Amino acid sequence: MSRPLAPEVSAAVRQGAGVAVATGLYGISFGALAVVAGLSVAQTAALSLLLFSGGSQFALIGVVAAGGSPLAAVATSTLLGARNALYGAVVSPLLSLHGWRRAVAAQVTIDESTAVAVGQRTPAAVRAGFWTAGVGVFVLWNAFTLVGALAGDALGDPRAWGLDAAAGAAFLALVWPRLAERRAQAVAGLAVVVTLALVPVAPAGIPVLAAAGVAIVVGATAPAAPPPATGTEADR
Repeated sequence: MSRPLAPEVSAAVRQGAGVAVATGLYGISFGALAVVAGLSVAQTAALSLLLFSGGSQFALIGVVAAGGSPLAAVATSTLLGARNALYGAVVSPLLSLHGWRRAVAAQVTIDESTAVAVGQRTPAAVRAGFWTAGVGVFVLWNAFTLVGALAGDALGDPRAWGLDAAAGAAFLALVWPRLAERRAQAVAGLAVVVTLALVPVAPAGIPVLAAAGVAIVVGATAPAAPPPATGTEADR
């Protein structure tokens, strides 16, 4: 008889599954837009399977659709995807994986899996949230990418279905509880200001990296928060 999951692990699994569904559905939008931009169904499916970074994928087909060169498309998507390296530095010490498991984790280290993982309180919940979100998004994103690519023009403008808002809303729901502390609010506000300032003048990908850089600089320069007091210490 299997043991029931701990409450925090069950909550992490539910969070990961909810994010996976919301993000995976947005794959329909990418599949349809990629085919409209001129990619074949096979090329579209391969892009989601191998690149597997929604922002980078949309950046690539955006350049292609605008008539840009393949080199420009790859450079833009690579620049935007560089943020995943920052995510890897965050989740690697939390997961403590080695060998082939580390390689698999690298493939599914994305915005959603990182956000779910860092929002947990116990090591078991961190692992459950990371793998549920990462693998769930990977499977559903690729499945719905294929659906969107096969449907093509029949879907019309995929944004009219509200799928872009669904993915963003799910991610915001994860981030919102983390903004309870004043330091987190200050970092988020500064990141928004930097992003809005750079969007009109910087290439795609730079605003995202700059926003991540804000968090890194604040984390490296701000004094560490004191550890929570134990019950015995609190009574003294």
